[in-house]
Amino acid sequence: MIPPADSLLKYDNPVLIKSTDPVSPKARPLRVSPQQLVDSGPVPPPPKPKSPSAEATRQQNEEILNVILPPREWTEGNQLWMQQVSSAPCTRADVINLEEELDKKIQQRQARVTGVCPIRRELYSQCFDELIRQVTINCAERGLLLLRVRDETQMTIAAYRTLYESSVAFGLRKALQAEEGKTETEKQILDLESEVRDLKKQLNEQKAKTESIEKREAEKRLLEEKKHLEAIHLLKRTNEQLKVVFSNNNILLSDSSHCHLSKVLNGLFLLFQTQLEGIVTPK
Repeated sequence: MIPPADSLLKYDNPVLIKSTDPVSPKARPLRVSPQQLVDSGPVPPPPKPKSPSAEATRQQNEEILNVILPPREWTEGNQLWMQQVSSAPCTRADVINLEEELDKKIQQRQARVTGVCPIRRELYSQCFDELIRQVTINCAERGLLLLRVRDETQMTIAAYRTLYESSVAFGLRKALQAEEGKTETEKQILDLESEVRDLKKQLNEQKAKTESIEKREAEKRLLEEKKHLEAIHLLKRTNEQLKVVFSNNNILLSDSSHCHLSKVLNGLFLLFQTQLEGIVTPK
């Protein structure tokens, strides 16, 4: 028989509950002759019955123990075995031995001293169950109260475990969402950077075009100014020449010719003067 895993909780010896092994057809029942019964010697007296109150108390404690700490069952081959929690009273030596076994198992299984450790949690749970067993044998009421404490502690731990698992799952979902958002954001950043590069390229092209136009217009303006200056000089020179001619003709010509020539020269003078003013002060 292979017993289940060792535990700090004290159990009785395993009991075979059920066996499905087929009975051999060659096996025969054992028979005892009446002569053997007569010659076997005197029959020992039956054991003295215990007091009804003590037997009832022991039976009640066993039932309470089976409720608090259910028997463990396992199957080996075709045999079903059961092992109940021990109902033997405990002594001070048992408590000291329990403490030593707890420390020994903590070292053997290399349980962590601090932080969350399932190994340490399992060993302390077994130790607490053994303490409940020892207390229940002496006082069932205290054992039931400790059972409530144990169940409340287990429910609290289960609630914290559920909360932790849900928090981890929530954190993973948020991390995945953030990763997806990060990828999308990085893509948007790359697109925007590419757009910025294109806009800068267009800006440089427009700047180059603007500089070229400004240079061309400046050259054109200089050329036009040069032409205007030459025209102004020409008109001024012509105007001076006309003034000289007009002044000379005033002396040589007769009165009638002088009037006619005077009108012509005045018209030409006004024409050149108008052109000169239009060039110097354009509209």
